[in-house]
Parts: sequence; C-alpha cells; structure tokens
Amino acid sequence: MTNLRKATAIAAGGVVLLGLGVTPAHAENHRTTYISGWERGHESSRWYDKNSDNIRTAVSLTTCYTDSSFSSATLKLSKAIDFAPDENRGSRTNYCNATSNWGDESAGTYYFTLTGFNGGSRLSVNSVGINW
Repeated sequence: MTNLRKATAIAAGGVVLLGLGVTPAHAENHRTTYISGWERGHESSRWYDKNSDNIRTAVSLTTCYTDSSFSSATLKLSKAIDFAPDENRGSRTNYCNATSNWGDESAGTYYFTLTGFNGGSRLSVNSVGINW
C-alpha cells in the first residue's frame, strides 16, 4: 500500500469514527503534582481550561497523610476573575485514593484551595491528579 493510500485510509477511518459519535476518551489537559505540608487555606497553582471538550474538572488525591491521623480533605474549586472576587465553584470532600468532580466547567482559569482536613495541622499527598 502506498503512503498516499495509507493516509487516505487512516483519514477515512477517522471520519467514520467521528460520524458515529466516537470521540477520544481523555481530558482536554491534565497535570500530576504533589502536596507537601500544606496548611488550611493553601492554594494550588492555576490552570486554563479552554472548555474545548465535555470532560469534567476533577482532582484526585493518592496517598494522603498529616502530622496526625488523616481521614478527609475539603477542596474548593475557584474560577479566577480579573479585577473582581474569584468565583466559588463549590467544595468537595476527598477521602484520599479518590477523585473529586466538579463537572464540565466553562472556559477560564481555575485553582483549588485546601479549605480543611481532619487530623493534624499539615497535609501531604504523594500524587495529586488534576484533569480539565
């Protein structure tokens, strides 16, 4: 098969899949990071969601611990608004090794705040996955 025929077959296959409503099963973007010794009120770095998909905004925490005994953490998602107070998009309780979902958010710059946790005064998390 020539390169032109291969390219044509691949393009035709893609058109057929899109015509059937099959779309890639992945978020617009994602980031993996960690938390080290955060106190209540600490904010994550920010990310920009273009809202070019129908994928939910989600934060997953894996392997959580505090300087005491950890049971859950509360995360608040905010949308950054220029020259105005940031928009609160809701809080979720995460029990670790779990994912907190906010749904499909509109385009904008987002971040989460650690608003609380049970057990101790500082929270550490080995893996924080952010999908948008």
